[in-house]
Amino acid sequence: MKQYIPNGLTLLNLLCGSIAVIFAVNNNFVAASLFVFLGIFFDFFDGFAARKLNVQSELGLQLDSLADMVTSGLVPGIVMFKLLELTIDVPESIMFKNDWDNNLEWYSFKLQVLPVLGLLITLASAYRLAKFNIDEDQQTYFKGLPTPANALLILSLPLILEFQDSDLLNTIILNKWFLIGLIILSCYLLNSNIKLFALKFKDFSFKGNATRYSFIILCVVLLTVLKFAAIPMIILIYIIMSVLDNLTSK
Repeated sequence: MKQYIPNGLTLLNLLCGSIAVIFAVNNNFVAASLFVFLGIFFDFFDGFAARKLNVQSELGLQLDSLADMVTSGLVPGIVMFKLLELTIDVPESIMFKNDWDNNLEWYSFKLQVLPVLGLLITLASAYRLAKFNIDEDQQTYFKGLPTPANALLILSLPLILEFQDSDLLNTIILNKWFLIGLIILSCYLLNSNIKLFALKFKDFSFKGNATRYSFIILCVVLLTVLKFAAIPMIILIYIIMSVLDNLTSK
């Protein structure tokens, strides 16, 4: 019976991601973010449960990646698609212009070309998850930015728009060149060879987990002070601390 517990948690991750897709498509980014956060919570504890119950399996590994593909791959791609839509205002009478604000129309369905670039995040996430499944080295560290961390980075943008009430941040986030640059950076980080530490505790001693404890404390402080605007900074700090940790370990 215990072997079904981790897979059940993974399926809850997938359920949360599927609900988040529905909310994201309907421009309810707050609800979508809430369900992605819940999905990531279940994603963390399914692996924890599998290790504690000693029921790790190939099925669980594949199922985990399939769930992550929805929660941490498809949802951020849709959210970026929607954010890019907000940066352009194309009159409905204008069709097939020779620029990125182009509209395509099929049987009264209109698709703006520029926002489709947001789905590159989904493609890069799929490629990253496929590589992870066949890489036997990533047990104590990650190679490239994990998809849940990348999802949090992308989903922080609409949350900043909704709750931070900063004209400067709003102007930056709703700039299409900023979003395009972030898409390129996101796709690179997902599939880079940068070694990033994993938040997996073999024990709770400070000596063996100094980097992890320091990172968690920094996260709490930054989130308390800066709220959702802290998330991009946390991702940057995560990368910097990982690089420094790699250098000191060598």
